Amino acid sequence: MRLLIERHRSRLVRVASNILRDANEAEDVAQESFLKAFRELDRLRDDQAFSGYVYRICVRLCMDRLRSRRAEPAEFESATADQGEAIENRVVIERLLDRLPYDLRVTLVLREVEQLSYDEIAEVLRVPVGTVRSRLHAAREKFRALWLEAVG
Repeated sequence: MRLLIERHRSRLVRVASNILRDANEAEDVAQESFLKAFRELDRLRDDQAFSGYVYRICVRLCMDRLRSRRAEPAEFESATADQGEAIENRVVIERLLDRLPYDLRVTLVLREVEQLSYDEIAEVLRVPVGTVRSRLHAAREKFRALWLEAVG
């Protein structure tokens, strides 16, 4: 059990953080994902990998949190001049990601940020690979249009 946690913890936190964009909440979701995965380990079929199972739980928990989350203004720490442009770009990217429909945003984050394969994304989201491909294409096109609109 400890080995599984060590192997998957940082990636789960990163996935949750990229979806929720809140480091503290991401830690909570990662921990909750492990608890749920271990409690329901009997549901894991022999042909499924634990990683896909726990990532699927994590994404679903993130979806639940996003649905129940109230709109709250984001807080930013003060930054140095060198960090200014990077933070500005990150803020623009996060705002643009927020404008994508949830299914497109999650698919884009899992592929471009987390570098999951199409098959892994399909397993995590429980959709066919063709759906992953079409969502990814739509997400990239919509994000590109939003980016050009935002930055000229």
